[in-house]
Amino acid sequence: MRVMVAIFALMVSLVACADDQAAAPAFKAGTHYVVLDNPVRTMDPSKIEVTEVFWYGCGHCFQFEPIVHQWAEKQPADVDFERSPAMWNDAMKVHAHAFYVAKALGILDKVHQPLFNALNLERKRLADVDELADFFADYGVDEETFEKTYKSFGVTSQVKQADARARSYKITGTPEVVVDGKYRISARMAGGQKEMLDVADFLVAKIRAERG
Repeated sequence: MRVMVAIFALMVSLVACADDQAAAPAFKAGTHYVVLDNPVRTMDPSKIEVTEVFWYGCGHCFQFEPIVHQWAEKQPADVDFERSPAMWNDAMKVHAHAFYVAKALGILDKVHQPLFNALNLERKRLADVDELADFFADYGVDEETFEKTYKSFGVTSQVKQADARARSYKITGTPEVVVDGKYRISARMAGGQKEMLDVADFLVAKIRAERG
């Protein structure tokens, strides 16, 4: 009888150990993602913000776009997916303007992928206002409207904020994903582009649990 009790106790102990291992974090800070020293304020504190930092001219971002788009479409109401353009030179700043001009004019859904295609497949530069104006003209935006929006206070402010945000995130490349202004994920650390979103899912669940 004592032997049976001992065997049962051992089995319970093994099951408990297995459960503890299953519950252990799948991803680790410093290995799969970076914990930012100074969290960056999110746009809506009531949501869990997931931000993709990208550049239209980045081939890796071009490959990541359909993956992250599909992921974003499946997110529940408490997750707020945002895009934020990176800019390390004048051309990237022009492309950041293009993103916010499209948002301001309400045509981002129409031109987001075509902007990627123009730079990565058609090898266009779109590196100045005139080239961008011609591009937007194909989507029904006249030159005057485009230039007025491009130079507007709203668009200029958003470009500056995006630049400051990327610096605060301490972005090392594109694409990178930042979860709730606290955690930065790169493909190199996560192990690939799909894996970046696996880590994002883990962190979203972590934050959701912490908030109760």
